[in-house]
Amino acid sequence: MRRRKRSARIAFVVVLGVLTLLVGYKLYLSFFKGGFEALHVEQLEAIEAALEGRGTFSFAVVGNINNSIGLFERRMVPMLNRSDLQFMISAGNAVGGGGEDNYQALYGSLQRLEIPYLLTFGEAEYSEFGSFRFYDYFGPYFFSFAEGEAGFIFLDVTGKTPYSWQRRWLEGELESLSQTARHLFVFLGEPVLPEQAMQDPDTLHLSEHPAFAADLLRLFERYGVDVVFSASLPFYDRQTRAGTQFVVTGGGGGLLSNDEASYHHFVRVDVRPEGIGITPVPVDPVQNRFLRLLENLWFIVYSLFYVGYLNFLLLVCVVALVAIWLYRAIVVEKHYYRDFDLDDVPPFTTPLRVMMFTNNYLPFIGGVPISIQRLMDGLTRCGDLVRVVAPRYAKGRETDPRVTRVATLLAWGERKSLRLANLLSPRLFRQIRAFRPDIIHVHHPFWLGSLGLWLGRRLQVPVVYTYHTRLEHFAHYVPVPGRVFRNLISHYLVKRFASKCDGVIVPTLSAEEYLQVLGVRSQMLVKPTGVDVSALQTVDEPRVASLRRQHAPAGELLLVTVCRLGKEKNIDFVLQGMAWVRRHTDVAFRLLIIGEGPEREHLEHRCRELNLSESVTLVGAVSPEAVAPYYHLADVFVFASQSETQGMVILEAMAAGLPVVAVRSSGIDDVVQNHVNGYKTSELPAEWGARLQALLEDRALRARLSAEARRFARQYDVDCVSEDIALFYRRLVMLTERRRTAA
Repeated sequence: MRRRKRSARIAFVVVLGVLTLLVGYKLYLSFFKGGFEALHVEQLEAIEAALEGRGTFSFAVVGNINNSIGLFERRMVPMLNRSDLQFMISAGNAVGGGGEDNYQALYGSLQRLEIPYLLTFGEAEYSEFGSFRFYDYFGPYFFSFAEGEAGFIFLDVTGKTPYSWQRRWLEGELESLSQTARHLFVFLGEPVLPEQAMQDPDTLHLSEHPAFAADLLRLFERYGVDVVFSASLPFYDRQTRAGTQFVVTGGGGGLLSNDEASYHHFVRVDVRPEGIGITPVPVDPVQNRFLRLLENLWFIVYSLFYVGYLNFLLLVCVVALVAIWLYRAIVVEKHYYRDFDLDDVPPFTTPLRVMMFTNNYLPFIGGVPISIQRLMDGLTRCGDLVRVVAPRYAKGRETDPRVTRVATLLAWGERKSLRLANLLSPRLFRQIRAFRPDIIHVHHPFWLGSLGLWLGRRLQVPVVYTYHTRLEHFAHYVPVPGRVFRNLISHYLVKRFASKCDGVIVPTLSAEEYLQVLGVRSQMLVKPTGVDVSALQTVDEPRVASLRRQHAPAGELLLVTVCRLGKEKNIDFVLQGMAWVRRHTDVAFRLLIIGEGPEREHLEHRCRELNLSESVTLVGAVSPEAVAPYYHLADVFVFASQSETQGMVILEAMAAGLPVVAVRSSGIDDVVQNHVNGYKTSELPAEWGARLQALLEDRALRARLSAEARRFARQYDVDCVSEDIALFYRRLVMLTERRRTAA
């Protein structure tokens, strides 16, 4: 099974590589490849040389070549070269489409001709932005020339050239040529005679401009045009009107119809003093309709492969990619249940060597750094060896020997707190080799997290990813359109990264459900960040009393929230809820906002707008070990962030005995229990405020929810959580070793 998956992966990569090369080649053809220009100039000179001194001459007219290799290049061109014809004219649709590859292929086919040639500008030449290529490669869309006693006029009936201007030009040319030429030939890409155009009017431009078509017919009759040649329709037809012959020739290599007049051919035109001879020359005629249909189908494939080979191979690659995807979706076995072998873990006699990678860490204050520190301490107490790889913040001040600091390439944000570490640090790779990790734990799905994933594959050790953050709520920090990041990039990034990891730790059941909906099939462990319950339930009475005198001198009730001052924390909503409660209760209360961030100035402005400046205190940053007294100081913990995957500060507040009022979200729903340890509401200030008002006005309710909050938080003690994560590590290590042995 492993070999089949690897083979499918290799095939997928190979086909994707071929597809990339083909797309690159198409760009090369379109923008970089040098080529040819103004071919009609040299072709006209060659025609003049071929007809010099001749009283009679012959030429061929071919319509609907459509880049045919099988018919035009391999059959018709040799016939033309062996004949006594002096030149060839395409009546339109010499290319299958106006793309660069089609023009390049047509040029290759025309190079095989040993006689001069001219092209009429038709619908196929015009399509796919081909008009500018035709002009560059061959010349103007409409032109005329005279040779001996014959005049030749080429028109553009695609609509590219305004018909009013072309009609005026045509009348002048006919007036001039009719005075010197005994024979007049006109070439246009579509039939102008109504009887011929009615065969398929929906595909013809002239059908939409009957006034111009009528003008052409009047001019042809007035000036005695001998023959009008056109293409577009896949048959041979010749009709005479008012002395002018109208010839439709569409058998140069394109598709045919099930009609006796539809066959592959070119038209031979003999110009003599006694008159003009027009003879259709069949090319490999097939009488049986079924065989003709098979030949038409074969020509499609043949021309695609040899002329439109780029498009053909692109199609083949797309089909191959779809086939590989179907193979992986249908044939390759999938396991939707967890691997129950993970439960059979023998006792480990040696400590695990765990290396963690994070894009931010202490002294940067945030949920992820604090979570990592607690897990590192818990695993250390379990006897495991832990190293954390993190950016350097202040050289010489970071003394924890368990933390490997990586030099910073770029720093930005509030107080340069966001750091871009040097992924190519030789010192880092030396320390990784010296530590020899048994497992790698990454905490972000990019940068240092990506490096950790890459190292895990190189070292052949399992990689664990903790889904800490709902990335879609951080679109305002990313230099791409917000909707694109929220609705596409963030979810794709999480899915792709988590799927590559051997195990994923999620803090809540709702986070696990989200990853499963995305399609992540890695082993998952639902385990929130632990909290130091005993430390949080130990009260520093003098410190609490000092803080109370400072923040509630008149005995007000105190609310507290702990978070970074960023947009994603939704503190604006907390202030709106505060203003609502202020209007609906007589209870005196104040709010302490603990944390720092880029939104501080904005929040101060909002407090003034809502008349809350005397009721809200922005405490600023407080070190993690100094936060506990603020919890014990307060009466209620309030929260409104919807970007959390668990809301670690909520568990801390509960451990300290605070009931919670929060906005319902994925990180809140599994922790806050309505009417038990707090309240979770929708994002409506009145609903949120009403719950907070009830707690402020009912001391007994606060006491009951406080006791339940303490009881609930005990199950998330950091040591218990660390033990469960260590067991998860060992299961993944065991599973990796078994797979390596089986392979």
